[in-house]
Amino acid sequence: MSSAAGAADLAEVATFALTDATRVADVTALRTRFGDRVPALVETTLLRRRAAAKLGESAAEHWLFTDDALQQASAAPVARHRAQRIATAAPGAAVHDVTCSIGTECVALSEVMAPVLGSDIDPIRLAMARHNLGERAGLVRADALHPVSRDTVVVADPGRRSGGRRRFDPADYQPALDRLLDVYLDRDLVVKCAPGIDFDQIGRLGFHGEIELTSWRGSVREACLWSPRLTEPGVRRRAVILDRDEQLTDADPDDCDVAPVGRWIVDPDGAVVRAGLVRHYAARYGLWQLDPDIAYLSGDTLPVGVRGFEVLEQLPYSEKRLRQALVAADCGACEILVRGVNADPDVLRRRLRLRGSASLSVVLTRIGTAAAARAIAFVCRPSH
Repeated sequence: MSSAAGAADLAEVATFALTDATRVADVTALRTRFGDRVPALVETTLLRRRAAAKLGESAAEHWLFTDDALQQASAAPVARHRAQRIATAAPGAAVHDVTCSIGTECVALSEVMAPVLGSDIDPIRLAMARHNLGERAGLVRADALHPVSRDTVVVADPGRRSGGRRRFDPADYQPALDRLLDVYLDRDLVVKCAPGIDFDQIGRLGFHGEIELTSWRGSVREACLWSPRLTEPGVRRRAVILDRDEQLTDADPDDCDVAPVGRWIVDPDGAVVRAGLVRHYAARYGLWQLDPDIAYLSGDTLPVGVRGFEVLEQLPYSEKRLRQALVAADCGACEILVRGVNADPDVLRRRLRLRGSASLSVVLTRIGTAAAARAIAFVCRPSH
């Protein structure tokens, strides 16, 4: 399908809606024209449509994919951030993506570095990468655990999916993370991992560099391991919020108080929470913690550009009391945030049976520990 004829066939298939409502009729019509090639043509067309929001219009129009490869590929802004950081940390260096798959990382790297080498053990994905990349990177078939380059910054994105299912244990990555770290022990190395990876387990594997958590469009996209020579001395954790072009590290100040709620409650970005930098975030913006073990912060002034929740009422949490408070506030639509309390927001929202006209937010959290612990509900007005 990388031929001119294949491209023309894909262009024709792309004119069909292929929605849930039209899929059967569309596929039936396509079979009369393309026969047994329809599944591959339809899958590629649908993958290109999914790729548009993640990788950009160029990928949506021209690239070849597999479903697993597209799911694991970094969103374009995340890949560009990583590439720029590598270029800054190792100016003039060559870079080698040892698990290049369909080529998404190589595209970002080629925009800021040269030369760029990509390799993969999967011949099908490597063929797709050749189609997708053109002349932007050199490509070779190779096993990531058997180095074929020297004096390069090594980038790796070990496989964490198989048949659409995620692998959570780093020992089950392809290649296994412990072996990857051992093979490139003396090299400058950047490894993309799942955001939920166990940091203590990473330490037990002998990794002593930086763990970076990156969020984009409100969700944590990935963790990334940076070998010591590619980061600042003393930095072990970093949170990157791409939507705000903001970064925090564990070398930043972390002095903040624990105090009762003020005018606003702030739920820090997930990358900040996952990286363990909530206190650092509070110190940066003059906020304080409601509880030393809970990630919610409070302040009398809302940081510019940060979504917050203006506190209207505070009450000991019970479903009955909360419903009474919301009914009194004429609430009909309710966003529910929960930390430290055993409550399912969706189930609770249905049980509240609200019928009012106002849109409010509820923050449920635990204050205190052991016998002193108590569940508190804050009825709030969201900033936006």
